[in-house]
Amino acid sequence: MIVELPPTLYDDAVALWHAVGLTRPWNDPMTDLLRAVEGPSSTVLAMVADDVLVGTAMVGTDGHRAWMYYVAVDPAAQGAGHGRALVHACEDWARAHGAPKVMLMVRTTNAAVLSFYASLGYEVNEVATLGKFLS
Repeated sequence: MIVELPPTLYDDAVALWHAVGLTRPWNDPMTDLLRAVEGPSSTVLAMVADDVLVGTAMVGTDGHRAWMYYVAVDPAAQGAGHGRALVHACEDWARAHGAPKVMLMVRTTNAAVLSFYASLGYEVNEVATLGKFLS
């Protein structure tokens, strides 16, 4: 079952993100999570089975397109279609919020994840993603 992440599973979500290598020292995952669930244009979706967190996906819209972050499935549950279900849930959320396109960033060295998204119809966009830390 995919639901909005309940507060009782926030710590489990952050632990999952660490376990699958999605975190980086410059982004505090709990701050990211709280910003998403408390914001008016984003959420964190959770796949839960028997009150246990199986996977997550953060999704939000900037008013022009939707973005996915922290798409993660417990390593013990990978390969069973949970990631696919979470991505489809993000796409449904984006449609419901008026976004015509869903975007995400994948490190170019992560061939397995790039292949996963290609199997779902996602294509590499020939753009450069630029960023600047504000603090």
